[in-house]
Amino acid sequence: MKIESDPEALSLADAYIDIHCHQTRANQTLEIISIGTQDIDLVAAQKGFYSLGLHPWYLDREDTQTALMKISAASQDPKLLAIGECGLDKAIAAPLPLQTAAFTSQIDLAKQLGKPLIIHCVRAFNELIQIKKSTPNAETPWIIHGFNGNPTLAGQLIGHGFYLSFGAALLHPRSHAAEALRGTPIDRLFLETDAAKVSIDAIYATAAKMLGLDIATLRQQSLSNFKRVFLND
Repeated sequence: MKIESDPEALSLADAYIDIHCHQTRANQTLEIISIGTQDIDLVAAQKGFYSLGLHPWYLDREDTQTALMKISAASQDPKLLAIGECGLDKAIAAPLPLQTAAFTSQIDLAKQLGKPLIIHCVRAFNELIQIKKSTPNAETPWIIHGFNGNPTLAGQLIGHGFYLSFGAALLHPRSHAAEALRGTPIDRLFLETDAAKVSIDAIYATAAKMLGLDIATLRQQSLSNFKRVFLND
């Protein structure tokens, strides 16, 4: 059964929540499709929920002000649940000051709109934490998507108020993600498929086993987290 963008459907405790993916492909799943502002035309084709942001990889395709105007224009759409993915990436050529400016502009907009941020971060966690610490009244939830850092980094991020979203890296038992998951409070936890060719139920099954939970309990907690963070419930 496909869960549509219907508030009544959000009470279904047996739903899988996938907070970050790039295409609709699962049944019995509530998905947030990630769309870049350079691909704004894809929004019209979305029947479900989505996030919208200027990714650091695409700063050469679109200027920040144009991206912000597109996000603002879409902000009245009840299916737009988050800003992002946006963030910092030291593995690309774009200068970090340019990335930081685009990211902080999206932080400000997310605060204005009252929507959470879905964050891409590669090798720039110190800078990310400093931005978070220097952001006044940062009540907006910040979610690191595709987290694959070690438990020490996970603890630092959680201590600064971040949420962590884990994906296909959990399927590799020796990954940092598998180790970090076990130390992540369940109320700060999300799961996702991102662009991986893996089902969300496989990720839930693996995460539940690692956490010592049954899948139904993990689904129920994920739904509770989703409602609190994305729907202000």
